[in-house]
Amino acid sequence: MEARVEQLGKKGLTVGVNDDISFGQSLILGLQHVLAMDVYVPPFIIATAIGMSSPDAASLIQSTFLGAGIASLIQVLFFLKLPVCQGPSFVPIGAIVGIYLGSGGMASVLGSSIAGAIAITLLGFTGIYKHIVRNYIPTIVSGTIIMIVGLTLLPSAFNSNIYVSSPSLSINQNILLATITAATLILFSMLGEYFSNLGKVFRISSVIIALAVGSLVASFMGGLDFSPVADAPWLSMPKLAFFDYGLAFDVSAIITMLIIYMVLLAETTGTWYAVSAVTGEKVSDEQINNGVIGEGLGCLLAALVGTTPVTGYSTNAGIISITGVASKKVFVMASIWFILFSFVGKLSALIHAIPSSVIGGVFAVVCVIIMLSGFRVIKNEEFTERELYIIGVPLIVAIGLLFMPVEVKQSAPQFIQYLLDSPIALSAIVAVLMNKLIPKEKIIRG
Repeated sequence: MEARVEQLGKKGLTVGVNDDISFGQSLILGLQHVLAMDVYVPPFIIATAIGMSSPDAASLIQSTFLGAGIASLIQVLFFLKLPVCQGPSFVPIGAIVGIYLGSGGMASVLGSSIAGAIAITLLGFTGIYKHIVRNYIPTIVSGTIIMIVGLTLLPSAFNSNIYVSSPSLSINQNILLATITAATLILFSMLGEYFSNLGKVFRISSVIIALAVGSLVASFMGGLDFSPVADAPWLSMPKLAFFDYGLAFDVSAIITMLIIYMVLLAETTGTWYAVSAVTGEKVSDEQINNGVIGEGLGCLLAALVGTTPVTGYSTNAGIISITGVASKKVFVMASIWFILFSFVGKLSALIHAIPSSVIGGVFAVVCVIIMLSGFRVIKNEEFTERELYIIGVPLIVAIGLLFMPVEVKQSAPQFIQYLLDSPIALSAIVAVLMNKLIPKEKIIRG
């Protein structure tokens, strides 16, 4: 028991992956993970881009919550068996809009998603992916990928959530809200380091406290509007693929979605390693295979309930590090929250009412923690010039892609555009190539 406590302490955890936790704590902590994930944003962007009506857009968001909840349960309980949450990926957005407008609407989007999900599931069953990971992603590469995950998510925290204005809040007000929220999160998280009893409670609840404080300050600024919550129905049904959209299987759409799924696998592998880094639980070859199967089945069921592909969110690794709680029971409860949000309209409206800058304040801190978790993974590696290039060049690629002008991306072929829109996937490929191409032995010159 003492050894177990010492092991948790080294990772900064108070509750391990397989440890039990009370129902009340899991209820609050599960909600924290859901609130910090910003799950409604991808379906909202897609609905806006393809011109969905308000009822259809609301239904797509509800289906996304349902798909995320089911897929999360699949991974946590049956396949990956690590504390992760699945959510809608940003990677397929451009492809989904293109398929919707050019190949027959949501029927074609969902049909190609189902075909791609089946292919990914078979990839896991054959065991091919674990050999790819074992031979091409050693510690130096996995740590670099984790750093890139945090680094590439950070700009979206600022550009999409903080450096924005709305009819009720100016950019300056949003910056102030994000600062107050982030400072509150850090303050209450650090209380757990200095006070053993009450401080632990504050640390565990630090995310939801920060969101509450930020929302309260926003209300004084006139930036918190609860009227959509009042107007939302208590109960409503999401739209399902077979009943409401139908299914269509277009060859070009399926090929496009297969490419998207391979990019998603590269990204979600980085998420698994990020969770492994903050929990101290080593990811085995069998887990990698099972995770791929779980990813495929989760995306398959997500498509069947009428939403877009879902994948592991790195945000949760940062929340684990902040709260010190990694129990899978928390993530089961987060999955249940997702499913509840999909049927209870007022709950979905309530989470949507939180100002984006408040969520951005939490998200920015989480991104930095993920990035530093990657550094923690590689800090014990021998840093020769070879390792510096393996780490440095992918970081250069990631930063370059983040600042690449839109017109440059649009001038590239469609397949290349998918990679350019995913700095994590392309930088991961560069890290793998650098590790394989640069020889380990020093060249002895005559």
